[in-house]
Amino acid sequence: MSTRLRTVLFCAVVPILLAACKKLENGTHVAPVTLYEKLAGNWLLTDLKQVDETAKSAGLKPDELSLYDQFGFGTFRLVLDLDAVDQPTVYRVEGEAPELFAKAGFWDLDSSFPAADGKTPTIRLYADADRKTPVGQLHVMSVPGATPNMELKLTRTSGGVPFVSYHYQLSNSNP
Repeated sequence: MSTRLRTVLFCAVVPILLAACKKLENGTHVAPVTLYEKLAGNWLLTDLKQVDETAKSAGLKPDELSLYDQFGFGTFRLVLDLDAVDQPTVYRVEGEAPELFAKAGFWDLDSSFPAADGKTPTIRLYADADRKTPVGQLHVMSVPGATPNMELKLTRTSGGVPFVSYHYQLSNSNP
């Protein structure tokens, strides 16, 4: 390579490199969005399916039944509240639906962020503010994101074996 070509390249590249070293202000640090922020709010039931886990594992049909239009489930609303620093506080169930889990109490999650291994987050329900008396768990099967919808699963077991589960499909009433 000729000396003249080297000089031209040097004169062209050095100003670009120096400009790249300029420190740019990119704003203040913003904390990542937690699962708490995505799950909090007023959730209206859009469908509820009861799944017979025993029939499903045996390959028997029907193994699923929609309960949405029955027993007042069409009025079901789940409210998950946060405090001023986006930490979970109380939850409550409103409407005329039968009580499948405690209608009011306190909640938290097993993790504030999605798991890297794809494990579904679990909403843990408690009777007391100290979160020492668990009263249930709801597995988050679908986390709200691009759409304001969420799916929860409540599973009943006997001797550690699931026999029935309830699949709640919910829509955020104020996204």
